Amino acid sequence: MSTATADRVQLVDPREAYAKPPFNDQQAMKMPGSSEKMQPQPNHGEESYEGSGKLKGLTALITGADSGIGRAIAICYAREGANIAINYLSEDADAKRTAEIAEESDVNVSVVRGDLREESFCNELVEQTREEHGAIDILINNAAYQETADDVDEFSTELFDRIFKTNVYAPFWLSRAVMKHLPPGGSIINTVSIQGYDPSPYLLPYSSSKSAML
Repeated sequence: MSTATADRVQLVDPREAYAKPPFNDQQAMKMPGSSEKMQPQPNHGEESYEGSGKLKGLTALITGADSGIGRAIAICYAREGANIAINYLSEDADAKRTAEIAEESDVNVSVVRGDLREESFCNELVEQTREEHGAIDILINNAAYQETADDVDEFSTELFDRIFKTNVYAPFWLSRAVMKHLPPGGSIINTVSIQGYDPSPYLLPYSSSKSAML
């Protein structure tokens, strides 16, 4: 056997690598929900992502980092060597688990609970991150809120306001607050979804917020 063949990476069939339907029925969770209660458990790269030090020593503030895309980002950045500030709304168990996984990469991790719909909290979050980590090099505006409905009349003004405050106002407030602290080469990253490009009627306020972000 040649050396090239011996060193070949073992490919995995992606069609067979992860959980597949049908899944067991699950009781609907009260919004915003907890990934700790989901079955099967989502894959955030806990076992598969390997870093290479691309962000060594930098500090990243990630909103909505307790679960989902936010947890995947936190794991990725920690394994790339970045110190992590985890912001979340109310899912304590999820946030604790994300922090535990990130800390396995021997980086500094802080966890800050708070509602991004409050402008004052957004400002405090940026300052607290700087105080605890000494700097802030990357802001990732990931947190978002959505609810579905069958008819437009089911979307209340209160719900519309909650979605826009979380998905549009907060990224603006955070970006404005962090701009004065970012060093040359620092980054602000906004995550959006397909709803910004191909909106679904049953997610009208959410789709509108994602279009506004674009």
